[in-house]
Amino acid sequence: MDSELEHFVEDDHFHDHCGVFGVFNHVEAANLVYLGLYALQHRGQESAGIISLKERILHTFRGRGLVADVFNHSSLARLPGSCAIGHVRYSTAGGSDTQRNIQPLVVDTAYGGMALAHNGNLVNAIQIRRDLERRGSIFQSTMDTEVIVHLAALSRWPTFPERLVDALSQVSGAYAIVAMDEHAVIGVRDPFGFRPLVLGKLPNNGWVFSSETCALHLIDAEYVRDVQPGEMVVVDEKGVHSYFPFPRRKRTMCIFEYIYFARPDSTIDGINVYNSRKQVGRLLAQEHPVEADLVVPVPDSGVPAALGYAQASGIPFELGIIRNHYVGRTFIEPQQAIRHFGVKVKLNANPQILAGKRVVLVDDSVVRGTTSRKIVKMVREAGAKEVHLRISSPPTTHPCYYGIDTPTREELLASHNTVDEMRAFIDADSLAFISLEGLYKAVNGTRQGYCDACFSGNYPVPYFQPERYVQLTLLKEA
Repeated sequence: MDSELEHFVEDDHFHDHCGVFGVFNHVEAANLVYLGLYALQHRGQESAGIISLKERILHTFRGRGLVADVFNHSSLARLPGSCAIGHVRYSTAGGSDTQRNIQPLVVDTAYGGMALAHNGNLVNAIQIRRDLERRGSIFQSTMDTEVIVHLAALSRWPTFPERLVDALSQVSGAYAIVAMDEHAVIGVRDPFGFRPLVLGKLPNNGWVFSSETCALHLIDAEYVRDVQPGEMVVVDEKGVHSYFPFPRRKRTMCIFEYIYFARPDSTIDGINVYNSRKQVGRLLAQEHPVEADLVVPVPDSGVPAALGYAQASGIPFELGIIRNHYVGRTFIEPQQAIRHFGVKVKLNANPQILAGKRVVLVDDSVVRGTTSRKIVKMVREAGAKEVHLRISSPPTTHPCYYGIDTPTREELLASHNTVDEMRAFIDADSLAFISLEGLYKAVNGTRQGYCDACFSGNYPVPYFQPERYVQLTLLKEA
């Protein structure tokens, strides 16, 4: 959106970095990637791109906006070949304001062409970029992803998979990558397994990589398995090859995939997202019961947890807030101010359902708290007698450095307020969050194997601070 509306509508949710998709050995590879990206649109709405391969030539089409806005029959016809990779983006490292920051990245090297699409964030990218620039590398974007491309291009190893391993061995952080050269399509996941990536099979010996299983369903691909943390899967004319070239690490899958990022109909690491969110709602009702007349979700992300809360509590479930799904990327605001316009254009409370009722309002998270406050006020103005806010994640106290767009710690409401202070700011009659133990009980029954740094402050990979790097570099050079 061109105005401040986008900020008002989206400022109280985390955003995942992006989604990646790749196809090997299908006559309509680019069309299938287009459909896959369409299914992954929830992971990034700022830009989309596809690169295809035919007769050793990489063909590119990228643009800003939603997948359906970027591509049409004409643009897809310009992407021939039986192999293709694609990307949808919501920017974290690197801005979203220029065409040069749209993925997948494609370059010509001494070894031939290569393309790469990346989901995640590299915590040491700034340091590596400065080192590469001192050695003469010229960067075309501000994305951390381009660091990987430069490292791979500089590598002396003879094959593309080996050069990619060489590059990734020098970076630190989160990555789920789909890459392609003239011979193969490659899927690789960082040793910690922060971001998801799955392998699927098409009829007639075609293969697919996708950030989520929901994209496989759309193109009738069969789910084969998840790419494992630290695994590189190479698909070429000789078949599917699996390698584990990186040092083993403790698995730390992002727990927020189950809370908000992934589509509910996806299954990640064997766990169905919809079922896990519904179970969180059940446990939330057990941990924080309240006398009420209705359970109402904040659409759409609050729906599964609200269903679980209603079933466990016996309180009727109602869609007391309706979402407008057709808010476009541009919207003309009225010159005369309308109170809470940004929220109202996307969400509308139904007075016929809410008037005179004690309402349990269920949402997935509270980040800054500003949108939650507007929604609570909107529900009250629709006539609700009481509003009890229940959140299907623990309080968010720390920012993420592994590929999620989060505010600074100072901007996170829970980082410097008690729950009661947060309740007062949001103006709810009561406020409660699922416990971290309850969250893990709902998802997998164990805390082992997940990253919860945004709730606990326990970062599995140290993040890089540019200011400190500058000081150390100057001291070393002096």
